[in-house]
Amino acid sequence: MLAGLVGASAMTPANPASAAAPKPTSPADHWFNIRDYGAVGDGARIDTTAINKAIAAAAAHGGGTVYFPPGTYASYTLRLKSKVTLLLDVGAVLLAADTPPGGPGYDSPDEGAADNKFQDYGHSHWANSLIYGEGLHDIAIVGQGLIWGKGLSRGHRFETDPPDVSGPGVGDKAIALKNCRNVLLRDFKVLQGGWFALLATGVDNMTIDNLVVDTNRDGLDIDCCRNVRVTNCTINSPWDDGICPKSSFALGYARPTENLTISDCFLTGDFEMGSVIDGTWKRMPPTFSGYGRIKLGTESNGGFKNVTITNCVFDNCYGLALETMDGALTEDIAISNITMRGLRFPPLFLRLGSRMRGPAGAEVGKLRRVTIQNIVSHGAKPWPSIIAGVAGHPVEDVKISDVYFHQQGGGSAELARRDPPEADKAYPDPDMFGDLPANGFFIRHARNIEMSNVEIAVEAPDARPAFWMRDVTDIDLFRLRLPRGAGKGPDFALNEVTGFRSFGSRWLEDKRFDGAVTQTF
Repeated sequence: MLAGLVGASAMTPANPASAAAPKPTSPADHWFNIRDYGAVGDGARIDTTAINKAIAAAAAHGGGTVYFPPGTYASYTLRLKSKVTLLLDVGAVLLAADTPPGGPGYDSPDEGAADNKFQDYGHSHWANSLIYGEGLHDIAIVGQGLIWGKGLSRGHRFETDPPDVSGPGVGDKAIALKNCRNVLLRDFKVLQGGWFALLATGVDNMTIDNLVVDTNRDGLDIDCCRNVRVTNCTINSPWDDGICPKSSFALGYARPTENLTISDCFLTGDFEMGSVIDGTWKRMPPTFSGYGRIKLGTESNGGFKNVTITNCVFDNCYGLALETMDGALTEDIAISNITMRGLRFPPLFLRLGSRMRGPAGAEVGKLRRVTIQNIVSHGAKPWPSIIAGVAGHPVEDVKISDVYFHQQGGGSAELARRDPPEADKAYPDPDMFGDLPANGFFIRHARNIEMSNVEIAVEAPDARPAFWMRDVTDIDLFRLRLPRGAGKGPDFALNEVTGFRSFGSRWLEDKRFDGAVTQTF
């Protein structure tokens, strides 16, 4: 199917609408047609040298547009330069070529990458990518063409996953940018993007708009970046995360990701790769458990600040995750207007941990000042939403309002009695604690939590409490609707909870405990 898709794209004539735009003529007009520099575009011969010549010519001319006319351009690493735009016209395919047996293939990973132990190998290098730029400004990749990462590694070392990312000449990212500013990525499609369709590290003033990413691992990784807008994107990533802001130590110092907006995007992990781009939207088998989500973390040395996530749709994937594990601040996060269905994990996962993968001496971080409102979730797997800190380091200042969480339910009375482990240093995913003794919210080590107009509904009778809390201080719950009927468990299981109030709820008696209380009711 993928070969047919790309073949059709290569033969598609230019969009008549694009004919109104100026066409490439000569360097004097700041247009640089890659065919003028020797690119063939037959999908077989390697066009790397020709394309890099066009990029270099545009840069030498003070900047310009490097034009990819219809055709399939097999290539290894393309080296972006400042003030250069890559324009992929309709019918243009930039194809990541297979790694040649004898090399050279893609550029080698950056020096010192293997010595950087504070994040996984994929986040520690950039040069071995299909499109690579470092220390650049005023760059863009635009147009309605396709980037097909067919020859890129997924970063695994499985027999079914060649090539091995550690081998010579292997590329593992479609686009990698490091320490750049003023970046525009718009309108193109990415198919089979390798380990990352995009890895942007230390990039400031970046706009990502109207991309379709149909890929075999991560979609968009936004690491240690500032002033970023991600809008109107469709991302299918069955085997990993969809949009994944991070704040690793890959730059050699801790730098937050901040001033980030993600809006009007569709996230899924449930379609065959390629079927979203070609419009057939073929579901994965019912037994498949895909990823695809928005996750802040796990790499979190620098933290996340001033982030808005709004007007997004999740379909058969994981839910939202805020994870700070390595001693950083995650604060001032606003999440709103999200619909979710068929979640494999809970709708919300807010986790402050103490993995501390970073230079020695850092203290446990903070996760605080988070607002979540207008969320609808239907058909989530039995895990409840999770708010979990570390003993002595609570998740703080969380406000949740106007949400409807429909869960599959079915939890047993035995499960309701389970005492989950702390797992402070484990990899942060909702299953890190095992099965949980709640059907709505599991809250541990938290302070100043407020919820209003929250409804928890279960598909099957569930003997677990709707809310399970331990070491929680100052929690206000207003106008709750919790499961009712035969087979339901208690509404609340409190353990060392101080300053509890639930009021104004239909079918629930108002309760208030100003002192510490351990009680189930």
